[in-house]
Amino acid sequence: MATAAYNLARFDLVSIRLAVACAQTGSLTAAARDSHLALAAASRRIRELESALGDTLFERHARGLLPTAAGRVFVKHGLTLLQTMEHLGGELADLRQGIARHISLCASSAAISQFLPTLLAQYGQLHPQVRVDLEEQVSEAVVTTLREGRADVAVFVEGPDTTGLATRLFREDELVLVLPAKHRLAGSKTPLAFVDTLDEEWVSLTAGAAMLQKQQQTALAANRPLKLRMQVRSFDAVCHMVASGLGIAVLPKGASLPIVKGMKLAWRPLSDSWAQRRLLVATALGQNDAGILALVDFLAEASQNAKPGRRKQ
Repeated sequence: MATAAYNLARFDLVSIRLAVACAQTGSLTAAARDSHLALAAASRRIRELESALGDTLFERHARGLLPTAAGRVFVKHGLTLLQTMEHLGGELADLRQGIARHISLCASSAAISQFLPTLLAQYGQLHPQVRVDLEEQVSEAVVTTLREGRADVAVFVEGPDTTGLATRLFREDELVLVLPAKHRLAGSKTPLAFVDTLDEEWVSLTAGAAMLQKQQQTALAANRPLKLRMQVRSFDAVCHMVASGLGIAVLPKGASLPIVKGMKLAWRPLSDSWAQRRLLVATALGQNDAGILALVDFLAEASQNAKPGRRKQ
């Protein structure tokens, strides 16, 4: 099937940035100002882009601009291109300052909040010529990011499909119930089965979080609904919701206990086997980049030296 041949030479970065700004502001005037262009010059650039594409990028109306279907596609890829150029400029600047390379690491909230800051600080001291760029995602998204080649290394909670990945043990952690101080289930440190909490309303992280998937699977196995009332993006936000009486939560013990103590909340162990978790560090299968493998060795070796873990076959 033949594809349209676009004159890509006409897609200069100034025009791409202008189109993105038009979509973000909904105003050619505001986009021109943000791009340091005269209004007439900005209007001409948008017309030239549309001519080169053979598509209308924006619908003009009294209140401003609205991206068309073609405009939304152009802006999505334009943003990616602009971000890539920003990264390029940053890495070239880093080279001049003695930083030889960047390694991209995508990690789950549990890994970041409990383990990675200290480890990455240590690694930076040992390897000042390497900069590790960290992105936070839920575990499912971490694995997807690695598999799609948008990260060099991933750290996530065991559970997602790891086909095509090389994995090693990173850390182990424990999930606990987080409760308002005067909640009926508080006041005891006796482990509680998750099914005995299903009458409660829940606060959780967003979809794709490993702990939420375990909660949903356990509720489904018990033929009971999980009364999920709110989903937020951080452990701190979860605890704020619990403190306000909006529900109870399951969180990693190591990450949540400082917040729990600070907010005067209560916590209680879970008796379910899935409350004891393994976190993995992974690369693409067959990865042979020495710098990437050195980081994986450091992360895995540091975790195993700090706390020997049992390996599941």
